[in-house]
Amino acid sequence: MPFAIVRTGGKQVRVQPGQTIEVERLTAQPGDRVEFLEVLLLGGDDGGVTYGRPTVEGAKVIGEVLGERRARKIIVFKYKPKTRYRRKTGHRQNLTRVAVQEIQG
Repeated sequence: MPFAIVRTGGKQVRVQPGQTIEVERLTAQPGDRVEFLEVLLLGGDDGGVTYGRPTVEGAKVIGEVLGERRARKIIVFKYKPKTRYRRKTGHRQNLTRVAVQEIQG
């Protein structure tokens, strides 16, 4: 099965057609079509691999936005001993769910 590695939201994600991925929040509505143009690597059925320098020319991954959600809360706790300094905050990242439909390259 063909696969690709794309860069989105400052992260690298391995994708295959038919797969559902969660990426950093995109400015798209559910049902919209999105294209990931920063394809770093393409792998085919025959075992051949195409590396990009830094990206593969003319390659793109097409997907459909399924919706948005928020990730689990991450607790950030700062502490300094012997000084009574404690700060507790949290963070929840916004994520977009994308169904990968096609890899062109």
